[in-house]
Amino acid sequence: MKWLGVLWLVALSECLVKIPLMKIKSMRENLRESDMLKDYLEKYPRSHAHVLLEQRRNPAVTSVTYEPMRNYLDLVYVGVISIGTPPQEFKVVLDTGSAYLWVPSIYCSSPACANHKVFNPLRSSTFLVSGRPVNVAYGSGEMSGFLAYDTVKIGDLNVVAQAFGLSLEEPDTFMEYAIFDGILGLGYPDLSLQGILPVFDNLWLQGLIPQNLFAFYLSSKDEKGSMLMLGGVDPSYYSGDLHWVPVSKPSYWQLTLDSISMNGEVIACESGCQGIMDTGTSLLTGPRNAIRNIQNLIGAKASSDGEYVLKCDTINTLPDIVFTINGVTYPVPASAYIRKGHSHICSSNFEEGLDDSLDPEMWVLGDVFLRLYFTVFDRANNRIGLAPAV
Repeated sequence: MKWLGVLWLVALSECLVKIPLMKIKSMRENLRESDMLKDYLEKYPRSHAHVLLEQRRNPAVTSVTYEPMRNYLDLVYVGVISIGTPPQEFKVVLDTGSAYLWVPSIYCSSPACANHKVFNPLRSSTFLVSGRPVNVAYGSGEMSGFLAYDTVKIGDLNVVAQAFGLSLEEPDTFMEYAIFDGILGLGYPDLSLQGILPVFDNLWLQGLIPQNLFAFYLSSKDEKGSMLMLGGVDPSYYSGDLHWVPVSKPSYWQLTLDSISMNGEVIACESGCQGIMDTGTSLLTGPRNAIRNIQNLIGAKASSDGEYVLKCDTINTLPDIVFTINGVTYPVPASAYIRKGHSHICSSNFEEGLDDSLDPEMWVLGDVFLRLYFTVFDRANNRIGLAPAV
């Protein structure tokens, strides 16, 4: 009966909508080239996010969304959407680690907004304002603005009366070096503001897609070729079969990892742990002690600007690091977990995430992992499908 599944995927692929993604220079690269990376990392340590995590757990806070695990410093993939009638275009992060949409507005007073496209409500005949305040807190500042409604176009699909945030103030240090204008979240509604449906939920509820799922193909070959697929799966983007993993907590796209190993020896996640599939961060993020152990195993040393670096020729000698998920192994080779620089010094793509005392075994599998494995996010069945990307 395997051929029936293949026919189903082929039929479904004819109905899906493909959204091209662009691979862009990350903020980390921009800051490094401007000789500002060290100052930025010193001024905005990731530990600040731990405070935000605790605040987000307060149910009394309903107008603020806190993002403790974002790492937009290394984000490299964005897509183009439009808002309003006639449409106004924006480059946005298509982010499975959040669930809201926001873009800059003409009313934004922050200098960072001068570097980005801004939405003008006066030019849209379908614009509605709610007056509800919106605040999104990041480790380096807060985006504050107001909630509005308008038509959002993604690909050839028009979502009517979609709620989105318009910024009045943005964190300048955070956004000044960002090539993207805003963020479109693809996480579960639990991550959104109370009572606000995310864009993907409205795509499904308004009958715009044939299946309640989406998929990402992130190309590692060049700046083009990456794709977000809405409402279906194109099997030509992966090899073999999709292996399905249950979502362990339908908030983030979270699943259970069995272990992380190297050369057949478990080096982290010894008794199982939780991981989040996150297109909004590029690196492989994990608990402090586990990440420092991995840095030591691959010979990466902390540099003066807080990054872990190693010689580039080690790419040819280091073994795969293997993530085992639901009994299936997913090798990550050294060519993926080491980032090439402009000289003979390369950087590790592993990064410390949340403090061990807050969440001792949480991992974030970002674009380093997702470039290797085509990923299906199945809302209908609360599961994630993985297969080797082609």
